Amino acid sequence: MKKVLSILLSVAMIVLCFAACGKTDSDTNTTGKAANVKVGFIFLHDENSTYDKNFINAAEEACKKAGVEILKKTNISETQACYDAAAELVDEGCNIIFADSFGHESYIIQAAKKFPDVQFLHATGTKAHTEGLSNYHNAFASIYEGRYLAGVAAGMKLNEMISSGKITADKAKMGYVGAYTYAEVISGYTSFYLGAKSVCPSVTMEVTFTGSWYDETAEKEAAQKLINNGCVLISQHADSMGAPTACEAAGVPNVSYNGSTVSACPNTFIVSSRIDWAPYLEYAIDCVKNGKAIDTDWTGTLSTGSVVLTDVNTQAAAEGTQAKIDEVKAELESGKLHVFDTSTFTVTVSDSKNKNATVDADGYLTGYMADVNSDADNAGDTEVVSDGYFHESDKRSAPYFDVQIDGITLLDTQF
Repeated sequence: MKKVLSILLSVAMIVLCFAACGKTDSDTNTTGKAANVKVGFIFLHDENSTYDKNFINAAEEACKKAGVEILKKTNISETQACYDAAAELVDEGCNIIFADSFGHESYIIQAAKKFPDVQFLHATGTKAHTEGLSNYHNAFASIYEGRYLAGVAAGMKLNEMISSGKITADKAKMGYVGAYTYAEVISGYTSFYLGAKSVCPSVTMEVTFTGSWYDETAEKEAAQKLINNGCVLISQHADSMGAPTACEAAGVPNVSYNGSTVSACPNTFIVSSRIDWAPYLEYAIDCVKNGKAIDTDWTGTLSTGSVVLTDVNTQAAAEGTQAKIDEVKAELESGKLHVFDTSTFTVTVSDSKNKNATVDADGYLTGYMADVNSDADNAGDTEVVSDGYFHESDKRSAPYFDVQIDGITLLDTQF
């Protein structure tokens, strides 16, 4: 009898021990939910960069809405400093860490492998779907749709300039300041051009690159070079006020990126497209809170509120611009219209460009092997043309449209 009582007492003590151990875990429970969520952010620059300011605003909005703590590290370069910042955020108790720049990716993957209990999120990256890490995730949005809509606004302005006699149709040349010759930038300037072309068929465009995401002097000089070349409207995929201020000084209409510049450029700013990152951040925080898996590759859209445009500046924009944007946006959301409809542009295939393209006798794209599974050789590995259009951000969230289409001239390609 004493032996039985002794066994029962031992079992009871073990049960109580397990129960006590469960109660002392303040971070997670048996369902994998996180009781305390702290989110760390790694930003390439600070609020002076329109790109990073857009992320910072979204981070603060999402964390405030979710009621979670936020830690921010700014001016973190695309070097080992990124990994060090991630490790510091882990030490400070963050269980979600987000990095905002393309070049951060290899260092965030390194951190994800080192700290498997922390969820790592990376904007604009390309490797989550091939790395196979349960705690590493990429995210982007269909910003090419936003840039297309901004291009429609640009085309409306060109038409106004033609109608008023300020330019002739053959002088409807736009300029575009790009940072690098990455697919993300190519996708952006091409969708912008196609939006303009949809309402102003005679438009052409010149593109120049700075070799930096943020260099106000270089961006201003690039915009001025384009203006000197006869470009009558400028847009950009670069993060400073360089191009917009050059346009304001020269009286040249400007379509900016990542936020309104109307306060500094009231006479030339037309509209801006941007990604609103708050919906994604809210989604990811909710997943961690409730023990749900985060998508390996997440793509925000117009419908999720992830792709947005600023208010149209009626002082600079053509009459009827907002109504036209609303009309085209509805067609994009319904699926009636596709940005990269292959019937709307032609492609020249040569030894130096578009090697992954297949075209018909008239130069229209019939197939394209995109570099979806990124490798050092940038080899095409996935067919992305079907149903009459190029399926951007369908095979992974980050853009892979790197087709050089007719009508766009690259002034330099060294970056």
